[in-house]
Amino acid sequence: MMKYLLLLCCFFFCTPASQAQHASKHTPVLLIMDTDIGPDYDDVGAMAVLHCLADKGEVKPLAVMASNKNEWVGPTIDVLNTYFGRPNLPVGVPKSSTAPDQTATQGWPAMIVKKYPHRLKTTADAPDAVMLYRRILASHPDASVTIVTTGFFTNLTALLDSKPDKISRLNGRELVAKKVKLLVSMAGAFPHGREYNVFIDSTASAKVCKEWPGSILFSGYEIGAQIKTGPRLVANKSLQSPVKDVFAWCMPMSAEDHDGRMSWDQSAVLVAIRGTAPYFGIKRGRIIIDGGNNSWEDDPAGPHAYLTEKMPFAEVTAVIETMMMHKGKK
Repeated sequence: MMKYLLLLCCFFFCTPASQAQHASKHTPVLLIMDTDIGPDYDDVGAMAVLHCLADKGEVKPLAVMASNKNEWVGPTIDVLNTYFGRPNLPVGVPKSSTAPDQTATQGWPAMIVKKYPHRLKTTADAPDAVMLYRRILASHPDASVTIVTTGFFTNLTALLDSKPDKISRLNGRELVAKKVKLLVSMAGAFPHGREYNVFIDSTASAKVCKEWPGSILFSGYEIGAQIKTGPRLVANKSLQSPVKDVFAWCMPMSAEDHDGRMSWDQSAVLVAIRGTAPYFGIKRGRIIIDGGNNSWEDDPAGPHAYLTEKMPFAEVTAVIETMMMHKGKK
């Protein structure tokens, strides 16, 4: 009887979903966020989710990287980190001349940069993302760091290509294989499609998806498209925050955002920290990138997985939007 109980307990607590939930309740996830913040404004909501769960003790943010070298990106990240009480959270940016430079057509980054405290004057003032990645990964235990990317794969392909240096005797691929526990990415459309984060830097996307020496979990376009946040946030009269300001500024500019903005990036950050259960199921296999398009091969033992619907999207929306209303520290 005792043996049966032990086996039952092992089955319950050792499933991947249970492990993720158990870890989030007891040991903060060590996390690097990599964002293209600016072309769209769901990244702002994603950073609110990150900081909310950090204040709950579920995650320890190690850095926020920008995969977009636009001049407003660094200051925008700095505004949000500062508002949420983490002004010293490291920020890294791409230094390559070929890195994407994508702007926000609504002009919201300039709006919050002018309104809220920050120290970075321009993106160029922040350090090199690849060197920051290498320094953080080298200083943490093996298989301990989760990376969530809600933008382009620009920094990650540069990290894979990085050479041994004074930070670590390992090259980039070796360092990732040794230190990274999981990569979660808002990218792709499943089972096939053409999605912004993939095609903007399609060369980097293809390289990372083919050569990453570990598991990748994708939150695809079709997931975030069903999770529309913003109306409750904007209607919250007691809240003053850059997150609310951005959504209040941008939502009226697009008819498709009348009921809220699609929340691609928030979904990725949520599962990177809390795990997939109880929010989503997964489909395992392998992503294939071809000229900015993606397709999929089912494989129960494959290195990749993408999210599928499990909890009703309305319930996931409520969870995420509540986190987006998290207040910063004074």
